[in-house]
Amino acid sequence: MSTEKNKALVRRSVEAWVKGNWALLDEFIVTDYVDHDPLPGQAPGREGYKQAGTMILKAFPDFQIAVEDMIAEGDKVVVRSTCSGTHKGEFMGIAPTGKKVTFTQISIYRIVGGKFVEEWSNMDTLGFLQQLGVIPPFR
Repeated sequence: MSTEKNKALVRRSVEAWVKGNWALLDEFIVTDYVDHDPLPGQAPGREGYKQAGTMILKAFPDFQIAVEDMIAEGDKVVVRSTCSGTHKGEFMGIAPTGKKVTFTQISIYRIVGGKFVEEWSNMDTLGFLQQLGVIPPFR
């Protein structure tokens, strides 16, 4: 696929993800998908990806992803995004705080034959946890 088609696929998957449209994501992700940065306890493959997404959307029902930059070369698409949501449900043992969080994330997707096969992702975990009040801010 062309880099433009790969970028369009990423855009469609982001839209499906924030809506929790896991059936649509089945079309975009191979069964043995490799998440190189899974959440603790996340199952492997496409089902683990959906499991993590479901957990995030339950904890942050208004979760949004704003794509800031997207760069593609060969079979990879890099996305810099800003994520936000309100903590209304338990998340990884953290009781709901009602706090709104905003954090940045950079993800690299490898796409083969129109499907995601691998992902590497780094998010501002420290800032995220500080906004929830789990870790005090540095002064």
